Amino acid sequence: MYRWYGLDEVPAGWGESVVTIGVFDGVHRGHQRIVERAAQVGKQRGLPVVVITFDPHPDEVTRPGSHPPFLSSARRRAELLSGLGADAVCVLPFTLEFSRLAPDDFVRTVLVERMHAAAVVVGEDFRFGHKAAGDVQLLAKLGEKYEFTTEGMPLLVAGDTTISSTSIRHMLEEGDVAGAARALGRPHRVEGVVVRGHQRGRALGFPTANLEMPPHTAIPADGIYAGWLASLDDEGRDVQRWPAAISIGTNPTFGEGEQSVEAYALDRTDLDLYGMHAAIDFATRLRGTLRFDSVDALVEQMHRDVDQARELTA
Repeated sequence: MYRWYGLDEVPAGWGESVVTIGVFDGVHRGHQRIVERAAQVGKQRGLPVVVITFDPHPDEVTRPGSHPPFLSSARRRAELLSGLGADAVCVLPFTLEFSRLAPDDFVRTVLVERMHAAAVVVGEDFRFGHKAAGDVQLLAKLGEKYEFTTEGMPLLVAGDTTISSTSIRHMLEEGDVAGAARALGRPHRVEGVVVRGHQRGRALGFPTANLEMPPHTAIPADGIYAGWLASLDDEGRDVQRWPAAISIGTNPTFGEGEQSVEAYALDRTDLDLYGMHAAIDFATRLRGTLRFDSVDALVEQMHRDVDQARELTA
């Protein structure tokens, strides 16, 4: 799969393609359906599929300070999109200047001159151009002008809830990682570098990998979770993966004030992951954060948490 950062990296000889556009944060089930539809159109027409996404999040540029917690990194998004049938992912640097492009200019500059779009597939709520003035209806009109077809996909609804990045962020804020996993189609993942913490877990017999994550990462609510810990290679792919008990919080028993995200690889006390890029996948929430009257009471509860995590990830 091709990965381009900016329009200048698109090869000069790139021919016609099927294009889909969106932030695609999380690449949730709704996003998956849009990309899979684009792949289906590409197969029917014998054309490659290009996914256009943005970095940073457009909200951070148009409304500074409003950046929502992101559900996936740009690299993770590209990896997930590739698995859905995308032949190329083009990450467009979203700048203030770019945000001021009129809808027609956006279509001409991005879709026509660079991607040579023969078909465009987007979600029915897709907006584009300065002040989000463009919608699917305008895109279809511009498609007639520039000779590409337009398809607006209905949003995916599960029960009475529309699957969206916003709804998934709300689930994570509530600690509902199981609900987030259903909407995503896989466990929610956070990535970061393993750093040294207070090493209290090691002293208690449960050595943990303490992750330092990029700003704006969508972290679930404080509590104890079952899931998995994985070491990653330079491309972000899993190298090794272990069932894990995960703690998010401020360690109130020890009076610490900074939030940490730590994972104990079940029954592994021999791992040395310091400095490595790692990921934590969340399966289910076991309980909220508690303050214990003694270290012995904490350790007793940790054993129960580990047993439960082992059962749930078996």
